[in-house]
Amino acid sequence: MIPVLSRGEMRAFDAHAIQVSRVPGIVLMENAGRGAADVVERELLGGRAEGRRIVVVAGAGNNGGDGFVVARHLLARGAHVEAWLAGDPARMTADCRTNHDAFVGVGGGVALVPLGASLHGLGDELARADVVVDALFGTGLDREVTEPLASVVRLMNEARRFGRRPRLFALDVPSGLDADTGVALGACVEADRTVSFAHLKLGHVTGRGAQLSGPVHVVDIGVPPSLVAAHSAELVEASDVRAVVHARPIDTHKYRAGHVAIVAGSAGKVGAALLSARGALRGGAGAATIVTWPDAASVLEARIAEVMVARLSSETDDEALDASIDALLMHKRAVVIGPGFGTGAAARRVSSRILASFGGAIVADADAFTMHAGAPEDFAVAGGRVVLTPHSGELGRLLGCASEDVEDDRFAAAREAARRANAVVLLKGAYTVVASPEGRVVVSGSGSPALATAGSGDVLSGLVGALACALPPFEAAWCGAFLHGVAGSAWQKEHGDRGLLAGEIADGLPAVLAALLAEA
Repeated sequence: MIPVLSRGEMRAFDAHAIQVSRVPGIVLMENAGRGAADVVERELLGGRAEGRRIVVVAGAGNNGGDGFVVARHLLARGAHVEAWLAGDPARMTADCRTNHDAFVGVGGGVALVPLGASLHGLGDELARADVVVDALFGTGLDREVTEPLASVVRLMNEARRFGRRPRLFALDVPSGLDADTGVALGACVEADRTVSFAHLKLGHVTGRGAQLSGPVHVVDIGVPPSLVAAHSAELVEASDVRAVVHARPIDTHKYRAGHVAIVAGSAGKVGAALLSARGALRGGAGAATIVTWPDAASVLEARIAEVMVARLSSETDDEALDASIDALLMHKRAVVIGPGFGTGAAARRVSSRILASFGGAIVADADAFTMHAGAPEDFAVAGGRVVLTPHSGELGRLLGCASEDVEDDRFAAAREAARRANAVVLLKGAYTVVASPEGRVVVSGSGSPALATAGSGDVLSGLVGALACALPPFEAAWCGAFLHGVAGSAWQKEHGDRGLLAGEIADGLPAVLAALLAEA
């Protein structure tokens, strides 16, 4: 897995490199800037910088120093480079000043951004540029960008949108982006591409951060990445899934592969149950049984041949209902509860009984979060065997906050819910966050916009249930998120970013799994 660092962890990484490994900060800055210049030339200038117009907008801190290194290297490669300093020259850090002076010393020109005055001169230069390099702020920014620098940020964005549309390239994180949350701190650069130094940052692996960063390229800074002592999250790769999902033994039979109960569906809402069951079977479960209310069962029995259907007791007596649940879940390896199930008192009773008595893995989705709204501790009774699969609105409902609060810090929200519920939390999104009760976080970025379709989450719940028949809940969750995303991305390559039906996600899973295992 790829480590993903917070701003504090990146600061500690740099400090270790300088103080323990004895690599001077100016050397780290030179390596970072040279690597960024390589990416600019390769990705944005077609492999040739000579004759192209580059504008670097630098701050007075170390991110500005990185920008001056980029400017010097592109100047040496024949580009026409102009740097603008947006800040007080007297307040430049020592390393920033050294690289400012080096750029000037080799023939580069530096103009001061007339903060508080007209920015027309800078705007004209930005509009004529082939590439604009954003080097205003780095990962250390933790406050809102205010005037006059907010106007500089807006000017860079406007130059990107109009005129010759210069490509906007950010160093480390787009200026104005919170490196820990991916939230825009007021005005924020909307980069076409970003280069991250040494490691990915948390803000890069959020939906909002990814939108503002564009594709992110990680460049080394001349010290081993393994020097990192701590990281807040890990980005899952195909090789990680391949390491835990294996080919079946030749003597596998359907019950050894795992029997999943899908406690789902109600009158008028049987589709969610069917999609979850389809996700389970396509994801490798040997058998799936939809456990549902009598009125929904009659409809479901006529819908699909491969899925069994079982009726919950229609009696209102709690003991009779409990006995019905226990009997129906006997010999099941995993249970999915929630898709289209309803949220009334009887549904809540079924959920509570499963949490208290079922001994296998439990995947909670959809209506389960309304049943237990404001009470994530309800899931703790299952002793860490639960995987919660909410989107931000559902997680907000569970935690008693707004979905916007969850999106403002997805990592913190997932960790809090995992701790309070003593459960694995799979927070769905463009970058899906999977948090364990112990605080470990894995992120999956394999998905695509095509997955924004009704029923996609139902398929995921069934897939995670199937994987949980053979894997611990945490591994089942991040493997499921990755495979679900790859299935959506594969469909998008063939058909585009819209029109995907949820059942097609499930139907794409066998090919995804086959391709994964073929590379083992």
